[in-house]
Formats: sequence, C-alpha cells, structure tokens
Amino acid sequence: MAKIDYKARSDADLANDLQSLKREQLNLRFQAATQQLEKPSRVREVRRTIAKIQTEQTARAQNVSAAQGAKQA
Repeated sequence: MAKIDYKARSDADLANDLQSLKREQLNLRFQAATQQLEKPSRVREVRRTIAKIQTEQTARAQNVSAAQGAKQA
C-alpha cells in the first residue's frame, strides 16, 4: 500500500477517507466473525490508517482553536 501524506490532503478528503475506512472496518469485522476474512493484516492496516487520519484532524482543530485564541487576545 502506498504511503499517503495526510497533511497535504484537504479536510473534505480526510473526512471522505475516514468514512470509507470506517465502512471497510465494519465489513472486515463481519468477515472476521463469519470466518471469511482473507487478509487478517488488513484489519490492522485499516485501524492504523483511521488513527492517522483522526490524529491529523485533531491537530488541525487544535491549530484552528489556537489561532482563534490568539486573535482574541
């Protein structure tokens, strides 16, 4: 899987990626429960990618709130 730079992606792209990965994670959970999971390592990849996207979204939100706090001071 190619490495993606999430810092260069737009907020909308990150939200879309996160939504599709969460949908994939749900499908992988169902496959694991029914013993139909072909690639168990994909569960770990998806979980970590979701974490990377959420980390980037949190960092952006903190930067925005810090910038707004600096304007008010």
